[in-house]
Amino acid sequence: ERASVSVVGDLMGRAMKNLDKLLAMPYGCGEQNMLLFAPNIFILDYLKSTGQLKESTRKTAVGYLESGESPKKHLVLTTFVMKSFNAAKQYIFVDQMYIKEARKWLSGLQKPDGCIQSVGKLFHSGMKGGVSDDVSLTAYVAAAMLELDGNATVSPKSIIFGLVADEITNLYTVALLSYTFTLAGDQDVRSKLFTLLDQKSTNEGGTRHWKRDDAPETGLDSVEVEMTSYVLLALLSGPSLPGFGLDYAAGIVRWLAQQQNPFGGFSSTQDTVVALQALAKYATATFSPEGSTTVTVTSVGGLNKRFTVNEDNRLLYQEEKLTEIPGEYTIEAEGQSCVLAQISLFYNIPPPSDFSAFQISTNTSVYQKHNASLYVLVLFESSAGFDSHRFQGRREETNMVVINIKLLSGYILQDNSLKMLKENRLVKRVDVEEGYINIYLDGLKKGQKETFDVILEEDQQVGNLKPAVVKVYDYYQTSDEAVTDYTSPCNK
Repeated sequence: ERASVSVVGDLMGRAMKNLDKLLAMPYGCGEQNMLLFAPNIFILDYLKSTGQLKESTRKTAVGYLESGESPKKHLVLTTFVMKSFNAAKQYIFVDQMYIKEARKWLSGLQKPDGCIQSVGKLFHSGMKGGVSDDVSLTAYVAAAMLELDGNATVSPKSIIFGLVADEITNLYTVALLSYTFTLAGDQDVRSKLFTLLDQKSTNEGGTRHWKRDDAPETGLDSVEVEMTSYVLLALLSGPSLPGFGLDYAAGIVRWLAQQQNPFGGFSSTQDTVVALQALAKYATATFSPEGSTTVTVTSVGGLNKRFTVNEDNRLLYQEEKLTEIPGEYTIEAEGQSCVLAQISLFYNIPPPSDFSAFQISTNTSVYQKHNASLYVLVLFESSAGFDSHRFQGRREETNMVVINIKLLSGYILQDNSLKMLKENRLVKRVDVEEGYINIYLDGLKKGQKETFDVILEEDQQVGNLKPAVVKVYDYYQTSDEAVTDYTSPCNK
């Protein structure tokens, strides 16, 4: 285990330092790779509007932008890429034909009733659920078009106006609608939505956020981060309404800042993108170059570390390792400026036995003993037997699923096993890097059980092998996960 304390004088400072690793999770598909694209735009816009953009920062961010992908025929991804490319055109060359074709294609998906026809798998199931399904999709596309030029080929009013008060109970949908109607300039509907959201908000210790009915009791829920961020975006993207000014927004920002991981991102990809967009807007609205603050970190064991934050180093990420684990630390701040302090603790925990939307088990045996290969069986659990595994959550199907296998020390994935995994019809992608195997699946339906055979090959002898962890989780609702471990059959 290891720990550190970090201090930065800008709300966007942590994300700026870690643009290439905002998440502690794998990148492998188009929508995840776009995470390396969109936050650069928000940060560049923020630095430019506050007069803090340096040439070195611009070059680094533009380098990430120039590696972005072009739109694909997938409703949510196409919408996301369309608005991201449009926002990036002031920093890099973007072929406007991409944006025009994407907009034309999306407009063509509008059905006679005004709703958008779903094409491709949704980013996450937070955009599903009864009447809210079509409304969420349409609101998402309309908001993206309004971000382009203030003109939505797909009109939110025609679909949503009569549904707002009586039929929409999904808070994710209400939060997204608040942003869409803010961009559309409809203050009456916007006011009604804010009133409803305020009644449903959760206030704890000076923070404010919105909870999902079926969210797990432990862990960070990515959908809650996303819908809370949409409310913040809505508050900051239009005229201030009575009772919903910057003071109200500050409570939301405090909650979001507490959910950030040590890299400046959040739980998954979509929530990180929306949250950073909202935080960048708030940072712009509240920016003040003046003031300085001294942060002092002390401990029972004798640590006394002082950090100074002023207008010259506000973007500097300052960090100090903490050696007392466990330990009791105190953080005190004195001065007048924006400062974010965070203590990060990294540690391993045994696999939990609590109920999860997933179940997972493993079994190992010797494979071709003469070359010291290891055979690892990863299965989805079912009630029929111990060595099977299935998705059993309250949703009818998952989003994209990742099986993360930590390799035993001294072992590598056999080449032929990698080939067989890639040929599996259920497998979307396989990545092998830094001692891990990541197997991506498009998704699982409720009750579906699958098995995967992985053959590990001894690359070098290591004594006293420790168990290695295998985890399965929903990429867009990372709180839905299950964890187990496996050992070398030689240890049995």
